[in-house]
Amino acid sequence: MFKKLLILAALTAVIAAYFGLGLGQYLTFDGMKAAVSEWDAFYRENPALVLAAFFAVYVAVTAASLPGAAIMTLAAGALFGLVVGTVLVSFASTMGAGLAFLSARYVLRDGVEARFGERLRSINAGLERDGAFYLFTLRMIPVFPFFVVNLVMGLTRIRLLTFLWVSQLGMLLGTIVYVNAGTQLARIESLSGIVSPALLGSFALLGIAPWLAKLLIGWVRARKAYAGFTRPKRFDRNLVVIGAGSAGLVSAYIAATVKAKVTLVEAKAMGGDCLNTGCVPSKALIKSAKVAAQMRHADRYGLAPVRPQVPFRDTIARVQQVIRAIEPHDSVERFEGLGVDVVQGYARILDPWTVEIARADGTPQRLTTRSIILATGAEPVVPPIPGIEASGYLTSETMWDAFAAMDAVPARLTILGGGPIGCELAQTFARLGSEVTLVEQADKVLGREDPEVSELAARVLEEAGVRVLTGHTAARFEGGMLIAERAGDELRVAYDALIVAVGRRPRLAGFGLEDLGVETTGTLATDGFLATRFPNILAAGDVAGPYQLTHAASHQAWYAAVNALFGHLKKFTADYRVIPQVTFLEPEFARVGLNESAAAAQGIAYEVTRYALDDLDRAIAESETHGFVKVLTAPGKDRILGVTIVAAHAGELLAEYVLAMKHGLGLNKILGTIHSYPTFAEANKFAAGQWKLARKPEKLLAWVEKYHAWRRG
Repeated sequence: MFKKLLILAALTAVIAAYFGLGLGQYLTFDGMKAAVSEWDAFYRENPALVLAAFFAVYVAVTAASLPGAAIMTLAAGALFGLVVGTVLVSFASTMGAGLAFLSARYVLRDGVEARFGERLRSINAGLERDGAFYLFTLRMIPVFPFFVVNLVMGLTRIRLLTFLWVSQLGMLLGTIVYVNAGTQLARIESLSGIVSPALLGSFALLGIAPWLAKLLIGWVRARKAYAGFTRPKRFDRNLVVIGAGSAGLVSAYIAATVKAKVTLVEAKAMGGDCLNTGCVPSKALIKSAKVAAQMRHADRYGLAPVRPQVPFRDTIARVQQVIRAIEPHDSVERFEGLGVDVVQGYARILDPWTVEIARADGTPQRLTTRSIILATGAEPVVPPIPGIEASGYLTSETMWDAFAAMDAVPARLTILGGGPIGCELAQTFARLGSEVTLVEQADKVLGREDPEVSELAARVLEEAGVRVLTGHTAARFEGGMLIAERAGDELRVAYDALIVAVGRRPRLAGFGLEDLGVETTGTLATDGFLATRFPNILAAGDVAGPYQLTHAASHQAWYAAVNALFGHLKKFTADYRVIPQVTFLEPEFARVGLNESAAAAQGIAYEVTRYALDDLDRAIAESETHGFVKVLTAPGKDRILGVTIVAAHAGELLAEYVLAMKHGLGLNKILGTIHSYPTFAEANKFAAGQWKLARKPEKLLAWVEKYHAWRRG
């Protein structure tokens, strides 16, 4: 605060001196022209003093964003000549711009970021990549006032050193033009006589030169990437999509909608992991487990509790029935009806424009295509733990076939991994009757959540009967047991079934990427447009990251498809600002945007508003009072930075906040929206009310109280 006050005091002093001493009269064209002869005589007698004074005044004028810099530049040419004047003005203007830049940064940036942090984040990301290009362009085009550039750049995260050297270079040509004009001052009648439209056009052309250079560099890089490959003269397809999970289906759907010729290749089942082994079957099983838990605890609802019987084959048969009911949405028939050429088989990329398909019927097919989208998904990670290959482990992909052959739930189930998948399965099987042990190497489950959320998740699991072993490392398997270690102590965990759920990795092997020189370790490297090192080969979904979520994959697919088909005209940068995620425990754990841990790690200021579900009428009526709504807002504002909800139907409640954040609506708008009574959605309105109540104008209300007392007489 002291620095801010000091800067404001200095700026105030300069501005006051400018107006109070009438210095503005000297910084007009006529005033400067009349005074140059007097200054010239004094300069000849005291050159060092005049140079220093001129430099200091020029710095002060530009630092305070006062009018007159152009006039002083002319004066520099008239007094000091082209060379000395140019050097003097070049460094003085850069130093003054730097001071204006720093003033805006120290005085205004924190407040601006607190209000517009989310929007500034993408701007700062762009400046991180192309800040020098942007700034040079602005400096070269006189239409943009330099003082505005100084102040606006100070509000961003561009580095000071970058700002200074680019500013000095970008302003140099204009400085030379004005200083040179000053050497011929007697012939100039006004500022408009200095620069002609042709000269302004030249400046503009020079300003966009970096962007033209950038396009040229992109062209050169593309040429380099495609070196050694022969581009076809004609193409069989506009787009080939590899993988028919969420990202692949949406990509193909978009391409067909805009009448592109598109082929979708899938080696296994349409719908990918989500339909066949992930989201759909797990949520169907979670529902069965929830009913079992309600039967077991029916006394919570005034009914007699019943121990549920779980005919596991029938339970899994229902799961398969749910999959079959949803399959038509993702079927070959549906997508062929939409205009997509669907091919069942294995695809391999031979070169950036050629895909070879080993069709399911045994016949090979080779297609040339302008663009390719990789939507090959991810697969479970199996850690290299000694003895794991003989452990009989299952994964989220293989467990469904294994369970379909079981008459009863596993008596003893061990799960490795305390992430969303591991936690969901642990609660589910504990409710179905298994004795579940969850082993997590980290000190908490759901490691990306706030500590209080992780602790609550652990308690929820333990209430379901899960044995939660956090801080334990799976050391080895032997004798049908897992040996877990913690602080040097070993713990033996017996099991009848073992599920490995420690994470998922992109599925990249076998598609020919290695032969093209594309790195296939970890997430596939893509740029902001989702393109790989080859501009026409893009990726979407789990294979591209940074989220392994079905809805994130669909979101990316739009960008990948549009950039693949129309990127030669206009490209769109993938937007990850508002990505919701839900862990389907009971209660559900849902989040969008920042939580407290992420905000603290990123140095983002925030305020917390919390509303407990035990105050909500509908939650009380349904005995679902476990949980809360926690909203992070910008200090002193109602702008939503992030929301964490732990509640029944939290995933549904979160949608209102996702909409609000996406479209810049604050808590005041949510508070002013009518919510049906009695519903769980009212929790959102009441959370907004908590925020408003904490900021009620106490002083104003004291006066209002006096007013009402006066009205009573």
